[in-house]
Amino acid sequence: MLGDDKVEAALADPETTDLPVKVKAMMRLLTRVTKEHGALTADDVAPVLAAGVSRDGVLEALAVGWAFNVITRLADAFEFEVGSRAFFDAGAKMLLTRGYK
Repeated sequence: MLGDDKVEAALADPETTDLPVKVKAMMRLLTRVTKEHGALTADDVAPVLAAGVSRDGVLEALAVGWAFNVITRLADAFEFEVGSRAFFDAGAKMLLTRGYK
């Protein structure tokens, strides 16, 4: 488990964390997909593959990133409110009791 501090640091600036090179490369790609999807080219994927992420790994990460981008845009459009930290902790606890890890 990464822990809140490490996740926050990685989201703020993945380059300054001790995350694996593969993870940093994928985070750079997902950031570009999210912020500049219209300018994306095969050249953006090449460093991720060079870092050792498989083609299937890239496709999987892009699918997850796509889902989160859609959910975020829908949440913004419908003006959903994010629950409190206690709300998320309770949900995580419930999921853990049902076998999610």
